Amino acid sequence: MKKFFKVVVARWLARTPIGLAILGLGWILGRRRKERAQSEGERGGRRRDRIQSQGKQAGRRK
Repeated sequence: MKKFFKVVVARWLARTPIGLAILGLGWILGRRRKERAQSEGERGGRRRDRIQSQGKQAGRRK
């Protein structure tokens, strides 16, 4: 359903030049976010994953 909503919104925005500019800006920002997430994964995992794994380890010790 989420993908369908994205398609509908993209088609609606693509009707005007301003909408196309908004879509382009969103695309660029999305690529940056994906690249950052990928580079963090290469550095040893995300911070949230490390915190969760530490919490699980502390729970096992009890």
